[in-house]
Amino acid sequence: MVHQHATEAAAEILARASGPIDVGIVLGSGLGTLADRLNSPIVISYGDLPHLPTPTVSGHDGKLLIGELGGLKTACFQGRFHFYEGHDLDAVTFPIRILQCLSVPRVILTAATGGIRDDLSPGTIVCLSDHLNLLGASPLRGPNDDRLGPRFLDLTEVYSRNLQTLAGEEANRLGLTLASGVYACMPGPHYETPAEIRMLRVLGADIVGMSTVPEAIVARHGGMDVLGLAIVANWAAGISQNPLSHTEVLETSLAVSGRLAELVEAIFSRLAKGTNPPEVGR
Repeated sequence: MVHQHATEAAAEILARASGPIDVGIVLGSGLGTLADRLNSPIVISYGDLPHLPTPTVSGHDGKLLIGELGGLKTACFQGRFHFYEGHDLDAVTFPIRILQCLSVPRVILTAATGGIRDDLSPGTIVCLSDHLNLLGASPLRGPNDDRLGPRFLDLTEVYSRNLQTLAGEEANRLGLTLASGVYACMPGPHYETPAEIRMLRVLGADIVGMSTVPEAIVARHGGMDVLGLAIVANWAAGISQNPLSHTEVLETSLAVSGRLAELVEAIFSRLAKGTNPPEVGR
């Protein structure tokens, strides 16, 4: 049913915005302002697309914008779905399946996260190098539809090394600090305990959040190149004495979103010009 439903949603999008789409973006909490950079966007409410749920979390507007950014035709999902909202992982990753059915070759996943590594203070932008899926489930669990991807997926390189290199080069050119790190995905909706953060540090996590990883897995399953960009919105539990809150996440994300948007547009401009680095190990 996932393939059929995604195909139906893709057909509705094509009826409103015909032509190939170069890149998809999924925006995390408080990062909706990146969508403001799209030129002459077509705006589609999630409620107008078949089989797409409605976001319930503050900072996720529930709109799909299709417009031009950095010379690339871009489909921007302004708001995502989370496992902790009660959705199954097919629903959480449904926007990615829609992009796949639209033959979009690459996707940018953004997120607001908690900082674990000592140098990743609030306001830092992190380029994901890898992840830890600690949801206790895979979005590929269940019968496999060969139209969507292989039964057994190699995740040696979830996040494109080519896109990571390009992002680093553009960050340097813009004078922006771009860290690299491993993202740990926890089920939420509660924040982690200090003991859990100590555990994640031992496991090799640099940042922690409640999204992104299922989408990245499904995007790779569908043959898409993935770039993950995360804003550190707060220190993880036990590192700072301040209590954690979604308000802080939104405020920090909003303050940094301009820099993130500048970086994404620069990456798109490089891709549009075809001057991206050669693929590594692909």
